[in-house]
Amino acid sequence: MQIGEVSRRSGVSVRMLRHYDRIGLVRPSARTGAGYREYAQADLRRLFQVEALRTLSLPLAQVAAALDDPEFDAAAALSRLIGETEARISAERQLLGRLREIEATAPQGWDEALDVVELLTGLRSGAASDRQSAALRSGAAPQPVLGQLVDAYLAETEPSVAGALRWAIVQAGGPAVALLAARATDADPDVRSRIVWALTAVDSAASSAALAGFVDDPVPRIAGRAVLALASRQAPQPGPGLEQMCSRLVDMIAAGIDDVDAAEKLGALAARSPDTAATVIALVESRMAALEQTGPAGTDASGRGRLVQALGEIPGESAGNLLCSLLDDPDAAVARTARYLLDGRR
Repeated sequence: MQIGEVSRRSGVSVRMLRHYDRIGLVRPSARTGAGYREYAQADLRRLFQVEALRTLSLPLAQVAAALDDPEFDAAAALSRLIGETEARISAERQLLGRLREIEATAPQGWDEALDVVELLTGLRSGAASDRQSAALRSGAAPQPVLGQLVDAYLAETEPSVAGALRWAIVQAGGPAVALLAARATDADPDVRSRIVWALTAVDSAASSAALAGFVDDPVPRIAGRAVLALASRQAPQPGPGLEQMCSRLVDMIAAGIDDVDAAEKLGALAARSPDTAATVIALVESRMAALEQTGPAGTDASGRGRLVQALGEIPGESAGNLLCSLLDDPDAAVARTARYLLDGRR
């Protein structure tokens, strides 16, 4: 069978058949008297084997090795092909995602589209300075790009860049709060910490509602930051909500989690009314009594020490009475602190 007929029947172009012959991949077994290529059945069988392997995207050199080298590792070749194919698919998906992101911003022309491309490229740069610059340029980013800003912020590892991204997100206000709240159950504590950090910068009912979902976070520093932020805003009216907030602040002081800030917030709440002050004093007294039984030698000195110091932030007679009762405390450091605070009240 001559080359033209082989091409028609196989679908392989004459040019490619000549190339196969030239590199020794598929050589005709004979030639006619006029010098035309003559393909035998064995040649055609090899041609179909070559084409079958090419459908797997094997380079021609590996196709030849697969057919001629008895030591050719087919499993390794397939594994490599799978990896390369997955990488191509991933790249195509990323491209599709970027195109959709740009489309979602509804650009009015190519200039706006290129601005979006520039912003997204900057946010994904490997250089921290480029990411920071992109964040600082994105204060008025459209809603679809805001989602990319939030994703970049939550994944950022460079503190200065994270700060710039946080600033850019906060400029958006309500829409940003909704995007952050949607990630509140993320399994990564660093992500949740970033969410709380951003929410604290947006003083709104929506951000307060989102922060309330973090006060029971299993990571104490995250829960503590949320409690402090909420305590800095409009405190709840007297009742279970206010008592719960005071209780959480007392727990933070005892555990040494932002205890100075927690004591300051606790004092501000206690100053609202005598009833609130009485609630705070009762919580502090109860916690100190509990800590007296839990330490290595029957007392948790550091926790009790922080709590007695917090009494210095609480105005009123009730706090003074509790300090008086601690003048004879078995822990000399607690007694000295109580004496110092009482002297300061006179």
